Amino acid sequence: MQFSSVGMGFLDCLVGAEARKSIKRKDSDAGEAGKALEELRGSLYSELRTAEGAKRQQQRFCRPAVAMSFNFFVSVGIILTNKLVMGKVGFNFPVFLTLIHYTVAWVLLAFFKALSWLPVSPPSKTTPSSALFTLGAIMAFASGLANTSLKYNSVGFYQMAKIAVTPTIVLAEFIVFRKTISFKKVLALVVVSTGVAVATVTDLEFSAFGACIAIAWIIPSAINKILWSNLQQQSNWTALALMWKTTPITICFLVALMPWLDPPGLLLFKWDINNASAILVSALLGFLLQWSGALALGATSATSHVVLGQFKTCVILVGGYLLLDSDPGPVSLSGAVVALAGMSAYTLLNLNESKDNSNKQIPMQDPVSKSKTSENGNEGSTVTITTNEV
Repeated sequence: MQFSSVGMGFLDCLVGAEARKSIKRKDSDAGEAGKALEELRGSLYSELRTAEGAKRQQQRFCRPAVAMSFNFFVSVGIILTNKLVMGKVGFNFPVFLTLIHYTVAWVLLAFFKALSWLPVSPPSKTTPSSALFTLGAIMAFASGLANTSLKYNSVGFYQMAKIAVTPTIVLAEFIVFRKTISFKKVLALVVVSTGVAVATVTDLEFSAFGACIAIAWIIPSAINKILWSNLQQQSNWTALALMWKTTPITICFLVALMPWLDPPGLLLFKWDINNASAILVSALLGFLLQWSGALALGATSATSHVVLGQFKTCVILVGGYLLLDSDPGPVSLSGAVVALAGMSAYTLLNLNESKDNSNKQIPMQDPVSKSKTSENGNEGSTVTITTNEV
């Protein structure tokens, strides 16, 4: 009996020791899991709740092709909707319609802000408040004057005015940022502008007031695109965060522009369910247009965004001829085909340039590092020497 009790005590000691080891291992595993969870939470917070992380997420999910395709389809949708609003509905107040668009956009952004869905803005010291104020004011003039130009001029004359935006952007970026453009791109842009001019030459209807509005719209439109592109690419701004900061300023300037550009009779408009629904759909598409345009400008450049707008015009022209049996005439069709060829060349040049830039950023491994790696391979150590081209 004494031997049995001694054996049982020895067994209990062994089992207790093993149990304590198991508990320690479980505690250690739990600690490591908790540490990994905290690191994951910190990483997610860095990606979602900091300006740099939000910018990386936008660049990851909104590649240039995605952003420009999004903007293209929304643009086509809002053109059809605004034709319905201005024509069938009879809402002939372009600046007030723009004001409704930006007001609905601000309400949606405030809703996103309340749910913590809005990306974090960069620190205020990185971007002067004057730059945000300028962008908000310029955006009011660019959007308001564009809709007013479409009201008093034909689409063809509007596109003619848009052609002048391209050299304005190139000149402004050279003066302000010393940004140059290759000769091949210049030739491609000349082909695009010539093709668009020929495609829309048969639809040049305008008034003296409309022509003045179209000319006044050129410079604000160019500056607006340059600022949107530069602030996103240089200052870690995301599209939604920049919209949240500038939209209230734009609304204030649109209110000031209404008495000068809109005709009288706003209070006499018939606000029934059908008319209000059409205007609300236009406003929702206006929010998507502003967002997609900002994404496209952040992912590409101001010049590329103008080319995208001209591409939209040519696609609508050719698509109407092929699918809807419309007959714009051989001159317009020839111009559209020439413009599309120039756009294809411009896009190809941009892709080649992006590929060259990405190849230059890849570090090149020196042969010495390879030999050192092979010598230290058994020890698990690696020496890397990178060279940068100047």
